[in-house]
Amino acid sequence: MAMPFLSLRGITKSFSGVQALKNVDFDIEDGEIHCLAGENGCGKSTLVKIIAGAYQPDPGGSIAFSGTSLRHVSAIGAIHHGVGVIYQDLSLFPTLTVAENIAMSQLIAQGKSLVRKRRIHDLATRAVERIGIKLPLDELLGNLSMADQQLVAICRAFTSEVKLLIMDEPTTALTRREVDALFRVILDLKRRGTATLFISHKLDEVFEIAERVTILRDGEKIGTYQPAELDDASLSQLMTGMSPTYEAVEPPDPAGVPLLEIEGLSLPGNFRDISLWLLPGEVLGITGLLGSGRTELALALFGLNPASAGRILRDGRPVRIRSVRDAMGHGIAYVPENRLLQGLVLHQSVAKNLLLTVLRRLRTRFGFTDPERQREQVRQWIEEFKIKVPSPDARIETLSGGNQQRVVLAKWIALGPKVLILDNPTVGIDIAAKSSIHTIIRNLAGLGMGIIIISDEVNELVHTCNRVAVMAKGRMGPVFSGAGVSIQAIARAVAGNHGEMAG
Repeated sequence: MAMPFLSLRGITKSFSGVQALKNVDFDIEDGEIHCLAGENGCGKSTLVKIIAGAYQPDPGGSIAFSGTSLRHVSAIGAIHHGVGVIYQDLSLFPTLTVAENIAMSQLIAQGKSLVRKRRIHDLATRAVERIGIKLPLDELLGNLSMADQQLVAICRAFTSEVKLLIMDEPTTALTRREVDALFRVILDLKRRGTATLFISHKLDEVFEIAERVTILRDGEKIGTYQPAELDDASLSQLMTGMSPTYEAVEPPDPAGVPLLEIEGLSLPGNFRDISLWLLPGEVLGITGLLGSGRTELALALFGLNPASAGRILRDGRPVRIRSVRDAMGHGIAYVPENRLLQGLVLHQSVAKNLLLTVLRRLRTRFGFTDPERQREQVRQWIEEFKIKVPSPDARIETLSGGNQQRVVLAKWIALGPKVLILDNPTVGIDIAAKSSIHTIIRNLAGLGMGIIIISDEVNELVHTCNRVAVMAKGRMGPVFSGAGVSIQAIARAVAGNHGEMAG
């Protein structure tokens, strides 16, 4: 029997007394498409970083490439063995060009101190052509959308001869067309003998692309399965240890003045003539393809990218929102899509992140800090939002994606907003973490808060929102409510409006 390309035995890893992996065995065959599944915090990303040489396992385990055991695998060594990785946080450099970001890993692996610009451009061009997309190679990465930044990260893995491509949630910000293009690349790699380790919380993608599925839970391997052995329910059960359930979404009381109204809101190049209303206690979903203007609308409501025309009303009174200070003064809070770059200070502690928005409020009447009051407030938020953390002083970057998102939510909810805008609040988060965040959202709505959720996960919106609005090409399309809030109806509107509203 042929040796697997990668073989891990007895892999264990601990961080500051917290065991992330426990005695994990794992194999990947040449040319295999293998899915690694499990809820956030189960150890998936830790296992990936051990394979990639970014982390070293605790003593006692073994790693072998094509039957050759290694005592130590460095990041450079992993690249030389043919391992290419696309991390969930992308690990890109916003101040470098697209070409420089794509070529970076290969240049580091080659160890050259002086590199011609032509060499960088050639490496990037070959990688982009290999997966059949177009990117502005000379543009600064920071000027690209999240979807294009993920494509840059994917291209970077193709600058060398990859024998194992590891993708940690690579489709998070991609459209269905871009996901299809990526899957075609994966199948092409398989035909050439390249293995793929694919990590995704999107169960339909797991069943669509995987040949085998390995499930982790609480740092331990639950098992490896053929996709035919699994369905949505059994996979969710194995990943979380429980069966996910959805509660019926009760409609809000339609009486009274809307918390928020927008009338004919426009910003050239972003959106135009948008009119919507939000009731107290209502959860309003906004969906549409990338580029539909949904995030731009959220930024305008929060004063980050103010609208140039139209009206915004809070509790029936016209308000002027030209800055974040204006928005916060009118009781509007915004949780951004990219929590790592926009929602958190990664090198700071959980406690400091939680206190960012309310430090002034927690000062004494003479302007001094009250450490005991701050500690008590942090303890209360950690308990209320069920944030799993070894200590409030732990750095935020050590938390799982789901727990990071809970910190972002707690930070803004601490302000007591009347209107909360959530841009893809469960992106890159596992089933159990999604369920807990949905519960938080419903509880907040039950207290009278108005919530806007922007998401491309129609299933999430249907089970969380009272109404769902569809945007396309910067324009507002149909709004679904009551019995009309169905996955099929909304999905058809998203696909249809993308073409119909182009004019």
